[in-house]
Amino acid sequence: MKYQRRESTAGIPPGSLGLPLIGETLQFMASINSGKGFYDFVRVRRLRYGSCFRTNLFGETHVFVSSTESAKAILNNDGGKFTKRYIKSIAELVGDQSLLCAAHQHHKLIRSRLANLFSTTSVSVIIKHFDELVVETLSRWEHRSTVVVLDEALEITCKAMCKMLLSLESGHEVEILQKEVAQVCEAMLAFPLRLPGTRFYKGLQARKRIINLLEKAISGRRRSGTEAYHEDFLQHMLMEDDTASSDEAPRLTDAEIKDNILTMIIAGQDTTASAITWMVKFLDENQEVLETLRVVKESLRMASVVPWFPRQALQDCEIEGFKIKRGWNVNIDARSIHVDPVVYNDPNKFNPPRFDDESKPYSFLAFGMGGRTCLGINMAKAMMLVFLHRLIITYRWKVIDPDKRIEKWALFSRLKSGCPVHVTKISENIASDSIHRG
Repeated sequence: MKYQRRESTAGIPPGSLGLPLIGETLQFMASINSGKGFYDFVRVRRLRYGSCFRTNLFGETHVFVSSTESAKAILNNDGGKFTKRYIKSIAELVGDQSLLCAAHQHHKLIRSRLANLFSTTSVSVIIKHFDELVVETLSRWEHRSTVVVLDEALEITCKAMCKMLLSLESGHEVEILQKEVAQVCEAMLAFPLRLPGTRFYKGLQARKRIINLLEKAISGRRRSGTEAYHEDFLQHMLMEDDTASSDEAPRLTDAEIKDNILTMIIAGQDTTASAITWMVKFLDENQEVLETLRVVKESLRMASVVPWFPRQALQDCEIEGFKIKRGWNVNIDARSIHVDPVVYNDPNKFNPPRFDDESKPYSFLAFGMGGRTCLGINMAKAMMLVFLHRLIITYRWKVIDPDKRIEKWALFSRLKSGCPVHVTKISENIASDSIHRG
């Protein structure tokens, strides 16, 4: 028998609270293991209950909304009714001082200190290095008949983030850090049990090792002074803290620096690599659009690498005609908006020219919107464009495994197969001509 609350449900979003205490957590975990990915849990309930529904996950009420009007109201947050709130497992793994988990005022402080790191000059330097990594990686493909795009993209983006954030270039050190970050990511949707051997416990241990590495880096730089290090994000954060006066905004604590370095590694590595993989897949299926770079935005729409954006209601309010209670989690269902036929004509068709026309406000949420829009939006777009350009002028490819199943435990939408492809080198003359034309 389903558990039913005795309170009145008049005006409350439709849905099921599932079993006592655990709610529908078991169904949520089952969707992760189904091969369709955790978003299938949302899709099924949206079809059953409509564009606004509630459920219970990990002992808390969650409401999912999927209209552009609701997205605008929540993401703009003009009335200060919402704050960002991830499920407990994610918050513990990235850290409570992370930009992802910070409350409104704390978020504004951290964001203001990090925003300078993503200046046009800084991004230009990063993209130059990323381009070199892409060229180096693609050159190794020539004698390999098959490559798994996700694996290659994760390696490139990890190297780029390690260089950008920590001036870390040693192959062995980068490889170890990539494995640790992968364990953290795999634990984000695991049941939060701190028992040895569980996925969540392994993720927490990996986080500890990453934080220890960052602590040693910070201590080492403070002992040696600033001259011994190249320009990177960590150095800028330490130098800003050393020069901050009491009249300025409070300096970032070491905990804030460490949590946000980890956050940027995860965001820069995992989401960008996942998006690149989806782009390669969609382009293989739609060869006629290879000559246009509009594919990036359309790929991000169809893949919805970040399927939803979580918030928490700070006060009782109303969304889509339903009462939302203080403390409830409210999630903007970006994927449903991205495939809504009211918003996009023929939404399941890969059609890059659709973005030639001005899109409806809050209909494209790949990087979020409002005050918490992704800080690295321009850098991420540039990375995708660089990879795509270099790939198109260097190789022709064919996806071997068209499997569209989503990888288990992945917080971001990732193809389980990793998108294996057969690659064929384009002749040097054609590639050179393409560069000059580009």
